[in-house]
Amino acid sequence: MSVLVGTDTRVVVQGITGTEGTFHTLRNVAYGTNVVGGVTPGKGGREVEGIPVFDTVAGAVRETGADTSMVFVPPRFAADAILEAADAGVALVVCITEGIPARDMAFVRAYLRGTRTRLVGPNCPGVISPGQANVGIIPGEVCTPGAVGLVSRSGTLVYQIVHEMTSKGIGQSTCIGMGGDPVHGIGFVEALDLFEADPDTELIVMVGEIGGDDEERAAAHVREHVTKPVVGYVAGFEAPPGRRMGHAGAIVTGSAGTAAAKAEALEAAGVRVGRTPSEAAELVGELLPA
Repeated sequence: MSVLVGTDTRVVVQGITGTEGTFHTLRNVAYGTNVVGGVTPGKGGREVEGIPVFDTVAGAVRETGADTSMVFVPPRFAADAILEAADAGVALVVCITEGIPARDMAFVRAYLRGTRTRLVGPNCPGVISPGQANVGIIPGEVCTPGAVGLVSRSGTLVYQIVHEMTSKGIGQSTCIGMGGDPVHGIGFVEALDLFEADPDTELIVMVGEIGGDDEERAAAHVREHVTKPVVGYVAGFEAPPGRRMGHAGAIVTGSAGTAAAKAEALEAAGVRVGRTPSEAAELVGELLPA
């Protein structure tokens, strides 16, 4: 099985006629993802490589039965695109767009609490269930089907750690790139619950970064609610103190938010934490049930 996306997922791409939207849509289609339509206001009635384009998400959902949206809309319009998808009843929105103002996302997150829509991102690589569906920009060639669920704040580390696992013959159920912005949709806690409930996910990998308190909150959740083995990795052990690093969410105050503090919290909750991506993949191999 998988979480969030799978063989039954029906995707509509907001911003499909843009350069990035077209490129990654066609990559997803080549992977086997069921992309049923695209949305670009004013370009309804056209096609992109046989994929019909609609003026609105509501029209696309009505005509195609789409249940998932992938957003490649420019930053100043992206928040409205997410809201439009939610109003159309889409169950999952995967927002790849980077640079959306935090104030816009704060409004979006509050709005979504009153809907059935889940959000992954923004500023994220998306979600892939290997061998089933790829909704985003994660390179499918580094993934292989299996029993490890992965959730990461860093897009690049999704690729690296998945590649490390695949090279060791360790497959993945679903990989979630949650994004590194300070205001985002699904986080570690929600992803942990999804993987905990998935009968075919046997081990969970969570990849964090310096800044914020997402990892500390996840550690407390693991201690109380997660029965499956969890392996962690936190990027930034060598980050110089007092310097702004990486994502907008990577803000460190004193000792709070450092890689060492996060690793300590995770290890106190029983999570095995690798100090390098390779070590994290090795720990997965050791702990994965036979």
